[in-house]
Amino acid sequence: MLQNIKGIIFDYGGTIDTNSLHWSEVLWEGYEHVGIPVSKEEFRTSYVFAERALAKHPYIKPEHTFLDLLVIKCDLETGDLVERHVWNVTETERKAKSDAVARYCYDYVLRVLTVSRPIIEKLSKEYPLVLVSNFYGNIQTILHDFRLEYFKDIIESAVVGVRKPDPQIFQLGVDALRKVTNNDETTMPSSSIVVVGDSFSKDIVPATKVGCQTVWIKGKGWGDEETDSSLPTETITDIANLYELFKH
Repeated sequence: MLQNIKGIIFDYGGTIDTNSLHWSEVLWEGYEHVGIPVSKEEFRTSYVFAERALAKHPYIKPEHTFLDLLVIKCDLETGDLVERHVWNVTETERKAKSDAVARYCYDYVLRVLTVSRPIIEKLSKEYPLVLVSNFYGNIQTILHDFRLEYFKDIIESAVVGVRKPDPQIFQLGVDALRKVTNNDETTMPSSSIVVVGDSFSKDIVPATKVGCQTVWIKGKGWGDEETDSSLPTETITDIANLYELFKH
């Protein structure tokens, strides 16, 4: 049971936007939907290629919306599939199907947000919220695009130079909550802050290490991650049930 809550830290990707479905699974749904004829194994290889490319090169600009990001991500993936001769297709068809996957994923997020946005809005009226995310430097644009401007501060990995699962990024979130509420570690201890995330290893474990309570939105992750069901303070499988945990 959550107790003595004074602030909440949210993860973004996989939590607010996909309701705990790993982004690789959302994209794979898109591939199947538009009919890109590759195996899931080959897709996953290109997914990893694109993620590494996005981390290494400044493809994503601060002004890019989430649809812009998805178009770039899908373009890297499908380009790699063609480059590896996994998918033999004309450039015109590749680009058309790649963009269609991006649109499918964007629409998926819009559907999830009809559930997650009202919950975050209600929680923001009761608690100060901070966002902690591994992201590309354009999270501010995305929050504006999706009408999710309920956070008093944002700790974004590309900006602060620290990435999950390093616990330090959650400590930065704790420090931000204290700053925006004019508190210190005595009046707002880490134990009074709740971290909400979908990844056991990247959210729940490091947040616990800095002393926070945690809510794990458990869904379909990446591979067979080793987990410990006793570690999260609360575990749910649908973000629709999140607000109930915070009722006084």
